[in-house]
Amino acid sequence: MPVVFRSGGFKFFFYSNEGDPREPVHIHVRGADGVAKFWVKPVGLDPSDGYDARVLRELESLVKNRAALIERTWHEYFG
Repeated sequence: MPVVFRSGGFKFFFYSNEGDPREPVHIHVRGADGVAKFWVKPVGLDPSDGYDARVLRELESLVKNRAALIERTWHEYFG
């Protein structure tokens, strides 16, 4: 499970086996209270569990601000 970055107690990562065929670029987020998945282009939330709307907005902002890093890391890892 490659971790792309950490921020404020949240881990932003990919699963090593993202399916076949592979889904479009996305990032998983795990913290103490839940999990979420964000698509990167365009940034959007997939179903999540445990986070309130305020936290989800903060996480979405982090994903938007680091979308280039996420996408670059995705392509380096998965080819």
